[in-house]
Amino acid sequence: MPPDAVDATNALAQRPHWLRDTVLFVSGQTISLLGSNLVQYAIVWYLTLQTKSGLVLALATVFGFVPQAIVSVLGGVWADRYNRKLLVISADAAIAATTLVLAILLWQGATGLWPIYLTLAIRSAGAGIQLPAVGALLPQVVPGAHLMRVNGINMSLQSALTILAPALAAALFAAFGLQAVLFVDVATAIVGIALVAIIPVATITGAAHSVGYLDNLRAGLAYVRSHAVIRRTLTLFAAAFFLCAAPGYLTPLMVVRTFGDEVWRLTANELAFGVGMLAGGAVIAAVGGLRDRMRMLIWTAGAFGVLSIALGLCGNVLGLPGSFWLFLVVMTGFGVGVAAFSTATMTLFQEQVEPQMQGRVFGVQGVVLALAMPLGMVAFGPLADAISVEWVLIAAGVAMVAVSALAARGAPTALAGGR
Repeated sequence: MPPDAVDATNALAQRPHWLRDTVLFVSGQTISLLGSNLVQYAIVWYLTLQTKSGLVLALATVFGFVPQAIVSVLGGVWADRYNRKLLVISADAAIAATTLVLAILLWQGATGLWPIYLTLAIRSAGAGIQLPAVGALLPQVVPGAHLMRVNGINMSLQSALTILAPALAAALFAAFGLQAVLFVDVATAIVGIALVAIIPVATITGAAHSVGYLDNLRAGLAYVRSHAVIRRTLTLFAAAFFLCAAPGYLTPLMVVRTFGDEVWRLTANELAFGVGMLAGGAVIAAVGGLRDRMRMLIWTAGAFGVLSIALGLCGNVLGLPGSFWLFLVVMTGFGVGVAAFSTATMTLFQEQVEPQMQGRVFGVQGVVLALAMPLGMVAFGPLADAISVEWVLIAAGVAMVAVSALAARGAPTALAGGR
């Protein structure tokens, strides 16, 4: 047994400084995520301005999501076999090194799209390793009674980045170009790694150490199939991100077609969503959410459907005049719902899944997330060219309400803190 390995049941008992460690961990991840968000915006803008090609952006989406879906399963196994802190640091370092290489190539005048595609693929694969480890590591740092609130604070910080990052990325990109944004990402990664490195985190011991990778994979998938709460949560998670990908990707198109193509309208749309997420995370951090996490998920998913229908009705449908200001109010509510749903999902997994299995469960969630959103874009994007975006939003919302109603029938109870 490694010298830093401990039994999962004793992990938190040895953490008298959990609050300090939580602040370090959340701060490190937030700073690192800021750089990642800057790169995400800057690369999309760079490809759009350089090529003006929909195919190029579609390929960028594939390279940015598919590797994560493939690697997440293995990343989940690794998170249950090895020290999760070291996995987070290693993945962040590999992503930063790859980004640094691309920045140097662009600084030296390199042209062509393949260096960018390769960078996106490696960054995506790194996320497939990092995200399961991050999700499984937090319960080793935070006592169970505080998980929902800490996740709510984390969601608020991430939401604040959705407001800050576009403006900061635009300023850096306009003034210095893509390579400068890449260098900033490397710097934020270094700071994030340094903060996480300070935190003492033990390796969780368990069955994952005594069998091979394939056995670990099979055990993880069997666990998901046999655990009613986790299975239903992942199904609802997949449905929500598939059906609710439409509002996320198509609302800018609705704004331009229905309300006008002024830049301030597009900016207001993004800000309304970001403010909603920020508010939702803050409320959860303050009140802790519902005690029955499954009920909270189902109600929030149903709210997604209702809000999606409302977004569509804000446009020019059924002979009603469109209202941009009402649209912004509904979009703010949608952001609140996303924060509540995502925070409840994360907390439910952390509370319900045994520590030695959490990496694999978060790995499966990473696969679902990395596939559901692009598939939603592929399904609803072309449809929005055949009919109005408003009707696409309404149809997706009706489907989401139906899925939520089905999920509510015989839903298992998932109380706070219980396994």
